[in-house]
Amino acid sequence: MAKTIGLVVKNDPNVLKKADELEDWLIQKGYKVIRANNNGPQPVEPGHRPSFSAPPDLYCVFMLGGDGTLLSAARWIGDKPIPLLGIKFGEVGFLAEASEEHLYKVAGYVLDGNLKTMPRMRLNVQVWHDQKLIAQESVLNDVVINKGALARLAHMKTYINNGYLTDYRSDGLIVATPTGSTAYSLAAGGPIIHPQVPGIMITPICPFTLTNRPLIISDTAVIKIQLADQSTDIMLTFDGQVGFEIDGRHTIIVRKANIPVHLITLPDRDFFDALKVKLRWGGSRVP
Repeated sequence: MAKTIGLVVKNDPNVLKKADELEDWLIQKGYKVIRANNNGPQPVEPGHRPSFSAPPDLYCVFMLGGDGTLLSAARWIGDKPIPLLGIKFGEVGFLAEASEEHLYKVAGYVLDGNLKTMPRMRLNVQVWHDQKLIAQESVLNDVVINKGALARLAHMKTYINNGYLTDYRSDGLIVATPTGSTAYSLAAGGPIIHPQVPGIMITPICPFTLTNRPLIISDTAVIKIQLADQSTDIMLTFDGQVGFEIDGRHTIIVRKANIPVHLITLPDRDFFDALKVKLRWGGSRVP
């Protein structure tokens, strides 16, 4: 029986052209192909679920694009343990295992049965409104609370395992996985965490109180965030892909998800080597 391959493709003319060529190549080799184009971040209503999700019998998913496209692919497969492989187009991105020029070499290697994967922790995020669960999402990178351009500082009362931690007064708050430590959290001053470190990171965005610093906690912890009663013009986003407006009646609960994302790894790829190249440590250049 022919294997079925998923393709998630960035909505870019050059990437779409390459995806067409890859799809033809796969079909010629006898594979079935199911394709989902990534149209970028979308506003959604609370509780919205993707209308089109990946079938459970996919052998793997090739992602063509950048980190945002891979996050879209992770959302597309949901909780299914389908291996993902990122193919990078452009210079920005930490999650892709290979670059555009190595596409067919890497695809052939994976299709020959070399499916070594590394599990990446996800977070389960619940949103409650007046004690009613209105949304539940899994994120690979982060969940972000962000104030609007003209809003006052967001005021967020935060608890760890039902114990009061602090009140964050800031432009927002990021709760991130180790994978997400190289994304928005890094730009906000958070530390970089190796993907296999079992932790969850809380990073305030431009905090009013300078003693509010990024915090790494156990991956067994449960985080509860309550907005102040007067909160308005506040957005909640999941992996930068989807989101909706929240206010003082909302409570956010974040914990480690039961099912990780399985990213395909390639020989001779090392997290620290990739990190040095992306951050240009020691004069490294992006290939």
